[in-house]
Amino acid sequence: MDMQATNIPAGDDSGPDVVGPEPDEGVQRCLQLLVDAGLRPTRQRLALGQLLFLRGHRHVTAEGLYEEALAANAYLSLATVYNTLNQFTEAGLLRRIAADGIKSFFDTDTSVHPHFYFEGEDVLVDLAEGLAFTRIPEALPGHEIARLDVIVHLRRKSVT
Repeated sequence: MDMQATNIPAGDDSGPDVVGPEPDEGVQRCLQLLVDAGLRPTRQRLALGQLLFLRGHRHVTAEGLYEEALAANAYLSLATVYNTLNQFTEAGLLRRIAADGIKSFFDTDTSVHPHFYFEGEDVLVDLAEGLAFTRIPEALPGHEIARLDVIVHLRRKSVT
């Protein structure tokens, strides 16, 4: 996907959000998604939004998304990718999953669902349906449960 062909200005973010002919359907969907989330549809947000939200449900890292953006001719800095992922998360478009305490994944499915994390492979996938909790702990006085994250860590068995 060539990000330069989206009719989004390549300049800074101080100009108009969209110029030129009507954007294609994918760009229009991203525009609407950003506007509905209360975000200004800048060139950077639209480029990353297309990579994130037009390819189905995904788990991405900032570094992986940065590489995808470069391959799609969307020339952004890694800092811009991190900032945009954080903005998307704050706006409720993504869910941050801290799989190993160091690396964060960003999930396009913001619903509550468990994950498998493959240690040593840096891969996060949704856990198959069927996990059920019969009881979750009560929140401490004066608090409420904001979310529940379940990550099952897997590693390959050693061959003996």
